[in-house]
Amino acid sequence: MILVFYLTFNVIGAWLQGLLELGIDKLSALTEAAMTAANVNSTLRSLVIDGIFTGVGSVLSFLPIIVTLFFFLSLMEDSGYIARVAFMMDKLLRKIGLSGRSIVPMLIGFGCTVPAVMATRTLTSERDRKMTILLTPFMSCTAKLPIYAFFVSVFFPKQGGFIMAGLYLLGIIVGILVAFLYKGTLFKGEPVPFVMELPNYRLPSPKNVGQLLWEKAKDFLQKAFSVILIATIVVWLLQSFDLHFNMVEDSGDSILAAISGLLVPIFRPLGLGDWRICTSLISGFMAKESVVSTLEVLFGAGISKVLSPVAAAALLTFSLLYTPCVAAIAAIKRELGAKWAVGVVLWQCAIAWLAALIVKLIVGIFV
Repeated sequence: MILVFYLTFNVIGAWLQGLLELGIDKLSALTEAAMTAANVNSTLRSLVIDGIFTGVGSVLSFLPIIVTLFFFLSLMEDSGYIARVAFMMDKLLRKIGLSGRSIVPMLIGFGCTVPAVMATRTLTSERDRKMTILLTPFMSCTAKLPIYAFFVSVFFPKQGGFIMAGLYLLGIIVGILVAFLYKGTLFKGEPVPFVMELPNYRLPSPKNVGQLLWEKAKDFLQKAFSVILIATIVVWLLQSFDLHFNMVEDSGDSILAAISGLLVPIFRPLGLGDWRICTSLISGFMAKESVVSTLEVLFGAGISKVLSPVAAAALLTFSLLYTPCVAAIAAIKRELGAKWAVGVVLWQCAIAWLAALIVKLIVGIFV
């Protein structure tokens, strides 16, 4: 997996991302020049260039990384390797109170938490099902990849593969620790036996690999031009106007600053006491990819001047572990009820805050 991350974030995916970023920048410059020549209103021009192109464009640039990662994962899945991982993991999962069947929803959780939660319906034990649902948010979904790639490229460009592998490993470790806690408190008892038919090793089918890549790319693009587009426009409006709906020159006087300022005291111990950081994390509740687009809209290219590498490490950790997106919470609500869904939001945020503080203190010793 470390090799997969290295090839994705340091070699193939990074090169393709650079090409796409170049194309988006060219298109943005041409659009701005055309709007200026046409004497378009400055507010509308700011919405298109500073809002839509900066926000949505920055998220779109991560499409090559996501496609590259899923290319390697689909090769492993179609070859029969993933099924053997599930079989081999049964003994280990039993030590934390789960059966090998739970590995399948968890592996799906590395793609998206929503289908991972729905996949738990195949578990016959109600105890195992609930416990698996509560643990899937610790598996880092692909929607968080743009966040990781953004901060790695800005703050840790030479350690990309190592940082990415470390984030995924950290999510798994925290999930294991929480599983031990659940096993001794909420979900006492033994998991059900695990039986699984192992497929033969085979060469991956180009058709299956291509179909998976298309589905992931299509899902990402649909989000980019729906949820993320709306979130970007809303963020731009809130950071461009004050409470009296007057255009502001300093975004610190905006509606957004007033709202997000309420959360600043909570995040200040993490080194994240900036209302713009709080805003990006709030937008991440709608869609994780929105974190990057919001940061691009609010900071432009100047985030490295505001955050230190230590604070960036804390923010990466918090982004890894805090509440899943609203779609995932809705799926949890359907399966377990509203109380469990609200509990997941609060519990994940509390764990994320504590883990981010620990990471900040540890990284601060070495940096």
